[in-house]
Amino acid sequence: MKELLKNILAEPAELRKSLAFTLGEGAMELAKAAALVAGAKHVFITGIGSSWHAGMAVQSLFERAGFPVHLTDASELLHVVRIPADSAVIALSRSGKSVEIVKLMAKCRAAGAKVIAVTNTPESPLGTSADALLSLHAAFDHQISITMYSALTLVGGLLACAVTKTLAKDLGTVLSSALTSAEQCFDAWRAAIAASGWFTAEAPTYFLARGGSLATAYEIRLLWEEACKAPASSYTSGGFRHGPQEILKKGLRIGLWIDRDILRAEDLALAKDMRTRGAKVMVIGQDLPAGAGDLVLSLPTIPSAWQFLIDAMPAQFASEHLSRLRGVDCDTFIVCPYVISSEGGL
Repeated sequence: MKELLKNILAEPAELRKSLAFTLGEGAMELAKAAALVAGAKHVFITGIGSSWHAGMAVQSLFERAGFPVHLTDASELLHVVRIPADSAVIALSRSGKSVEIVKLMAKCRAAGAKVIAVTNTPESPLGTSADALLSLHAAFDHQISITMYSALTLVGGLLACAVTKTLAKDLGTVLSSALTSAEQCFDAWRAAIAASGWFTAEAPTYFLARGGSLATAYEIRLLWEEACKAPASSYTSGGFRHGPQEILKKGLRIGLWIDRDILRAEDLALAKDMRTRGAKVMVIGQDLPAGAGDLVLSLPTIPSAWQFLIDAMPAQFASEHLSRLRGVDCDTFIVCPYVISSEGGL
């Protein structure tokens, strides 16, 4: 069994651990971090690579609650953006050691900004220099971010809820139950994936989503590149309809996440129209009609705003399946090291 598959199978249990820690032993640090963010005039969410994608999910929870934040790639925040003194920077990083994140800490200190670290490595340069530290408290993945990505969305999302006072008393129970229910879907998802004609080794792939699931679409695009060694693109579902749909043709592969509450009927119609144009469409969402796509992967019940916590999982299985069809090793990076330690070249 590939290490990638082992990581996917272990993901729900690791996320339940992270959830229990953050709302239990880590609750005081969560409250401290929330106070720093709530007291700032400007709030930046930053990360790079998979961590930046996780930031998209965190941003969605802030903005659904009417709390504006800036999501900025760590390299851009380091080299392009001026950080005002009355800012809070929520820095997402599984390792806390990426070169851009490490250098950014000095810039934040010089600006007088408060730093909230969300990381799985408390002893890292990020963790030790932060004003508040939120530990993921989960097992590291073998190589590609699986649990680490989802744990960043989870802990960052809990921070967003704490800041915006939308952290309901039963949220931990609701999310834990959804993670358990998702785990119980694994066999059905894997069987549907194995039997599906959606997969061909060389088809171009586009991933589309809205809201917090847009983070998933971007992360699965990266997973396609890292695990399957295959190119892919990601768009907002709305943005795809403003020009990119000209690419639709027979053989194109589309992954579409359906939000339970936002433009559900419209996006189901989009899936139907894309199939009429010859594209093969995978749809992922809650309570989906059986004929909604060429591959339908239904999710268990979870609040719409938090769907991103589980809706990457079926697509993670899909990436592992495609890597085998393509005959590539999903456990090995060809060029990219685990931690990027310089800013030039590959």
